[in-house]
Amino acid sequence: MAPLVRRTWAPVGRTPVLYQRTRARERVSMIAALTVSPQRRKVGLYFCLLPNENVVTHTVLRFLRQLRRQLGSPIVVVWDRLNVHKSAWAKLRRRNRSIHSAFLPPYAPELNPVEPFWSYLKMNPLANYPAIDVHELRFRAERHARDIAGDQLLLRSFIRSTPLSLRLR
Repeated sequence: MAPLVRRTWAPVGRTPVLYQRTRARERVSMIAALTVSPQRRKVGLYFCLLPNENVVTHTVLRFLRQLRRQLGSPIVVVWDRLNVHKSAWAKLRRRNRSIHSAFLPPYAPELNPVEPFWSYLKMNPLANYPAIDVHELRFRAERHARDIAGDQLLLRSFIRSTPLSLRLR
């Protein structure tokens, strides 16, 4: 759980040092979804943080069920071809007809609007931050993700940064 080090400043001749006290294998995994309302007026960000867990099929299914309950209408999930996503879709399509799916082409992160969100979160509010433990990192990531979720202009920029044809007003 080493901090993501970005360029910083320091007085001449003094190299900045980021101290960390955590184990290297501790981490916080995150599942996230950007949503566009049917009228294309509002963009939403939904996420789930998983301290010291891997994202596996059942966590993806649980996240999608909660997302479906939260949104209250049929949804279309556009996702990349991560193996976890493919296995989750194989299980989901047999059980739930209110969640539809479309896959992005393989090796096309530039088409995924969640990728700019990851980059922004890691390279801006979490950059150069040496967390004391995994729970502190989770708390800080959640706080910043909630701040991002409240910023419609920033959320729209994530959608607009991809060449997908999601017309936003």
